[in-house]
Amino acid sequence: MPDLAEFESFVVDRMSRTKLAGLSVALVEGDRVTYARGFGCRDVEKGLPATPRTLFGIGSVTKSFTCAALLVLAEEGRLSLDDPVEEYLPLEVRPMGEPIRLRHLMSHTSGIPALGYAEALIGHAQGRGDPYLAIGDVADLLAFLRDAGDWVHDPPGRRWFYLNEGYALLGEVVARVAGEPYADFVTRRILEPLGMDRTIFDAERFANDADAAVPYVGEEGGRHRPGRYLFGRILADGGLISCAEDMARYVAMYLAEGRAPGGGRVLSAESVRQMREPIAPSPLEEPDPHDWLRGRPASHYGLGLSVAPFFGRTLVGHSGSVGVATANMSFVPEAGLGAVVLANGSGYPLSNLCHMLLALRLGEDPFTLPALGRERALLAWEGEYETYRGTMRARVRSTGDTLTVALVHDKEEPAQPLMPLEVTPERARFAAPSLGRRLWVDFEEAGGRRQFVLERYLFRRTGPLAGPR
Repeated sequence: MPDLAEFESFVVDRMSRTKLAGLSVALVEGDRVTYARGFGCRDVEKGLPATPRTLFGIGSVTKSFTCAALLVLAEEGRLSLDDPVEEYLPLEVRPMGEPIRLRHLMSHTSGIPALGYAEALIGHAQGRGDPYLAIGDVADLLAFLRDAGDWVHDPPGRRWFYLNEGYALLGEVVARVAGEPYADFVTRRILEPLGMDRTIFDAERFANDADAAVPYVGEEGGRHRPGRYLFGRILADGGLISCAEDMARYVAMYLAEGRAPGGGRVLSAESVRQMREPIAPSPLEEPDPHDWLRGRPASHYGLGLSVAPFFGRTLVGHSGSVGVATANMSFVPEAGLGAVVLANGSGYPLSNLCHMLLALRLGEDPFTLPALGRERALLAWEGEYETYRGTMRARVRSTGDTLTVALVHDKEEPAQPLMPLEVTPERARFAAPSLGRRLWVDFEEAGGRRQFVLERYLFRRTGPLAGPR
């Protein structure tokens, strides 16, 4: 095992920066959990700590369970992944005149761009002012989709469009073919054989569990406002509740090519192979001539799992978010290694934590990974800056994939986001829009000082960010 002090310090720092309340993590090696612990609070008001058994919503990681359920049915000959969805549901959308097949929804290649139903439901439920949608079941969702044909962008199978609506339909297909509710089938055929007795879809069980994390809406100023899950309304596309301990068992099943701990099978090795077979490239990973790590290979989506290169190996997994909870599951089949991270809030990509833990266990430098390397490079430029003799002051913040600059007088002016062109810990170049043109903003280290040039001004760093981030 690597020295995990660096990892734990990193977790506490990122949670503090982004105001994540609580988080649980587990590292899996083969069929064993070799590291598990909680960080922060499952309940901030009561001061209750997170543990490896704390329940969190896992969001879209649920999609892998939905694909696994469909493959169980396919193995039994009760359906084929090439079946048109309209054989099971009255779906009226035919992109470019072609039927949408089950595997198209499973791989997000239906040709229908994201329609935002889940985003609207979740946002409205948390009081964000999002539109209210009268969707309570699949019949309502099919009515919502009736005019989606006008929004078709490509024929099925050509392009990746992440589609929550498609997975909600897949859950209904599972229910109709299995002859029982989707949640019951997933519980009976996947959760119970794996001993995942704390993984649930049920609102009452969650409410009565002594180790359930309060789902939090992050608010300005870092306040933690309790939110809620949409039990029943978000289901096959993101409705599962689980814990790090249980999710470790799920990861171990994939590392064992579909075998359960007791020796039986949840999935065949061929079904596991199908799930992680690259099908559609993610548009987030297209090569960019200005990318700070040029030539990185694209990541792909399979059936309910993403696939990407990882230190000469293969990284498989999925992230999830329902706003008030986030999750990441990642594993490296060649190394028999996996990790899960669950949190009761959003604001920091948990994939960074999973990938850092896996990299450390493999003996690799996690900061050579694009996301972690870029994050560290950007954070190196945060701080308070001044011009000559303090005539002007500026505050530079790292916000996700870029920096913002705000001039500070008696109060801080609106922050100007900068477009990154080149970012390293020693030098960075950004562009900012100005009167229809691009204004270069250059950060550099000179004479042991960090500084940046903004139009006619030279700002030098005077210290770290003051006050709360």
